[in-house]
Amino acid sequence: MIIDSDLLRTLAVAALVSLVSLPGALAATDEVRLVYLTRQTDPYYRTHRAYTGLTLREHHRAIDGIKVALRESRILTRGIGITFKLQEVTVAPERSVNDTIRRLIEEQSAGIFILDLPIEDLRDAGGAFATDKVLLFNVRHRDDSLRGADCSPVLFHTIASRAMLMDALGQYLFKKNWTDVLALEGPGDVDAMWSTAFASSARKFRLTMVDRRPFVLSNDPRQRDQTNFALLTSAADYDVIYLADSVGEFGRYLAYQTKDPRPVVGSEGLIPSAWHWTWERYGAPQLNQRFHRLAKRRMSGPDWAAWVAVKSIVTATLYSKSRDIMALRSAMRSDDFRVDAYKGAPASFRPWDNQLRQSILLHTHNAVIAKAPIDGFLHQKNNLDTLGVDARESTCRFP
Repeated sequence: MIIDSDLLRTLAVAALVSLVSLPGALAATDEVRLVYLTRQTDPYYRTHRAYTGLTLREHHRAIDGIKVALRESRILTRGIGITFKLQEVTVAPERSVNDTIRRLIEEQSAGIFILDLPIEDLRDAGGAFATDKVLLFNVRHRDDSLRGADCSPVLFHTIASRAMLMDALGQYLFKKNWTDVLALEGPGDVDAMWSTAFASSARKFRLTMVDRRPFVLSNDPRQRDQTNFALLTSAADYDVIYLADSVGEFGRYLAYQTKDPRPVVGSEGLIPSAWHWTWERYGAPQLNQRFHRLAKRRMSGPDWAAWVAVKSIVTATLYSKSRDIMALRSAMRSDDFRVDAYKGAPASFRPWDNQLRQSILLHTHNAVIAKAPIDGFLHQKNNLDTLGVDARESTCRFP
C-alpha cells in the first residue's frame, strides 16, 4: 500500500495541535476569509491562436490551486479550531479594483486577498493599501519592478520573479560550461524584458552574450535576415541559444533549424519555471495527482503559486496562533518561518521584498532536467538567495 507522505505529515501535526492547549489559541468558531480577486475580460486569459487554429500559450485561472490547498488543510485547520472560507470576486471592466477591495474590507471584514489581476491593477492595489491591515498575494506576475521600485509591504509574491528564473538558467549554463550565448529576442515588450533579465543573469554568472538579435514573424522578403532561422543563427560562435518568445509562434520551429547544432533554452527547449507537472520528488507526484483530480488538467506555475500562498497562510496561522492580519504578516516575514513547497529546500519570504524563496525547476516539455540552485552555488545565509535579487541589490524600500 502506498501512503501519501504529506498526508501523514498533516495528520501528525493535526494530532499534535489537538493535544496541546496553548494560551491565545484560536477559538473553535474562528473563520479566515480568503478572497480570490480577478478582473472580468482579463486579456491574459484570452485564447490566442496561431493562424492554423493552434493554441500556443494557454492560461488557466489559479483558483484551482487554492481549492487544492484548502482541501489539504482541512484536517490541520480543524485541529486548531479554524475555518478557511474562499470567496471568488470578479471585478467588472468599468469598476475599480481598489474600490472593490475597500468595500470587502469594510463590509465583510476581509483581509487576505489572492490577486489574479492585470499588472496595472496589482501595482495600484499594492500602493493604495500599503498602510492598511491587509495581506495581498501576487500569484502570477514575474516582473522584477514589483519586487523593486514598485514593491509594497502588504504585497507578497509566491510566483518566482523573472530574475530568479533567469538566474536558475544562468547557473545551469555555467555548470554545463555553455558560457557563450546567442540571444534571439521577439518584437514584444515582454520579450525585451525577458531578454534584459537574462543578460543581467549572464553578467552575474560570467556568461558571454555573443550577440542579441531580434526576430520578427513576417513573410516580407525585406526582413529575411530576421525571419530565417539559418541566417539568424549564423556568423557567430556560441554554445547555446537563448530565446525570448512570449508568443511561441517563432520558437516552436527553432530547434533543428539552426545553422549549427546547438541547444535552445528560455521560452523553448530548456525552460525555467516555478512548477512543472513532471516533477517527481518531495511529494510532488501526489500534489500533481490531487490537482489533476480536481482541475482535470496539469498544474502550472501560477497554480502552484496560489497553492503555496494558501499553505503560507495556514502555516503563518499555526506559527502566530492568531488570525490577526498583522500577526500573520509578521509571522511570514519572520526568520523562523518555513513552508513546505514540495521542491526540497523549505520556502520562506525574503524580508526585503516579500518574495518567496524557492527552488526553480528547469524542464523540457515532458521532463524536469535540473533543480536550481544548482549544486556548487552557495550563499552565506540561504542558498536560495543565489536566485534573484539579494538584500544588498534590492531597490525595494518598505515604509
